[in-house]
Amino acid sequence: MSNFIKHIFQPGSDHREETPALQIISRDEHSISRSQISDAALKVLYRLHNAGYEALLVGGGVRDTLLGMSPKDFDVATDATPEQVNKLFRNSRLIGRRFKLVHVVFGREVIEVATFRAPPTDEHSDKIAATGDQGMILRDNVYGNREEDAMRRDFTINALYYNIADFSLYAYAGGWHDLKQRQLRLIGDPETRYREDPVRMLRAIRFLGKLNGFTLAPDTAAPIPMLAPLLEQIPSARMFDECLKLFLAGKACETLELLRNYQLFGHIFPGTEQCLRDDDQACELALNTMRNTDKRIQAGKSVTPYFFLASLLWPQVARVAREFESAGMAPHPALQKAADRVLAQQIRHTAIPKRFSIPMREIWELQLRLPKIQSRKARELLTHPRFRAAYDFLLLREQSGEDLGGVGKWWTRLQEDEGVPEAPRRSKSYTDEEQRPPRKRRRRPSSSQNNNQRRG
Repeated sequence: MSNFIKHIFQPGSDHREETPALQIISRDEHSISRSQISDAALKVLYRLHNAGYEALLVGGGVRDTLLGMSPKDFDVATDATPEQVNKLFRNSRLIGRRFKLVHVVFGREVIEVATFRAPPTDEHSDKIAATGDQGMILRDNVYGNREEDAMRRDFTINALYYNIADFSLYAYAGGWHDLKQRQLRLIGDPETRYREDPVRMLRAIRFLGKLNGFTLAPDTAAPIPMLAPLLEQIPSARMFDECLKLFLAGKACETLELLRNYQLFGHIFPGTEQCLRDDDQACELALNTMRNTDKRIQAGKSVTPYFFLASLLWPQVARVAREFESAGMAPHPALQKAADRVLAQQIRHTAIPKRFSIPMREIWELQLRLPKIQSRKARELLTHPRFRAAYDFLLLREQSGEDLGGVGKWWTRLQEDEGVPEAPRRSKSYTDEEQRPPRKRRRRPSSSQNNNQRRG
């Protein structure tokens, strides 16, 4: 047993001194069947196995299958190097610098293949393994064996390996015990592991929200509020991806509550957190956003990240816009300047791609136009490409207690085309223009054609 593993199983560390480093669960003792594994994952596993390499399903795919859930992704661990894996599969590509992996692509399905990792030593150069001043892992490409790889994983319930060779299950660090006890526990010293990768704090919250009935082990939970500021060191692009995983998994309500309880939310959405503390209406808007998001996901409907983000940032945008208006600025320029400021502040924490920030701005801008139902151009908004999202957002604001004078009902009735309230006659709309046949333009003869006509 390596020194790293001995450290993890030192006496007095909860139940771990009674738990073997490796527990092998035979095929007839666990519930995983090959019929539950995707064909693409099986192809990868068998090709690696037939080529003489170790091939094991690992992590969330194993965990969720054992819990009776349907995994979306299947990850594979092997003793083959990334370059060796890449040679075996023509439909693969090497990715990553901080953590080199291979993606094997089968249409829309991607199987991620990782080589067993080992703890770095002083002999490894910074090009292979590097750690920041506060312990964050900057590069991790030291390869090892299955035992070392298991100890490098974050939570014990993710240190579960399904072996395609004999269909047995390998459980490390008490993972089988914790899975049955429905307990989420970090492998090793929690503070050290969080410093290595602060995103593990967000993963803990995501698993708590996702896995029904699971609790966070006290030693795993304790350091989170103190270490929460470390999230601000994570690249904003990675934080954006983590946010989508957190809130678009069908458990957004529980996730928001957990993030706030563990003092993490303010390091992801600092402006929104301040609004939630100061304004009950902002809290209601956030909760309704989460509830509606969960309902859509549970109903199998799609959720657009830009609508979700527009809702989370709106209280801050509205507050800053009011400040600009108080200084004498007109409503539209005030809103635009507020949007600029809020987005500039937010992207320091989570990146927001332009494909999302542009429609977010359009939804916010339409909140000023939708209330103007007496305008001659009001009905033309029905053809605006972002009308439906802006209308839904308007209803969300009303649902959250904002008094908008019944504007939402007006637009609802207008769309239903029943009892449409009195408003100015409809002026020329985009729809009218589209339905009108295009007017044929007479082509003017060129000067040479005019000269020929004259000569004729």
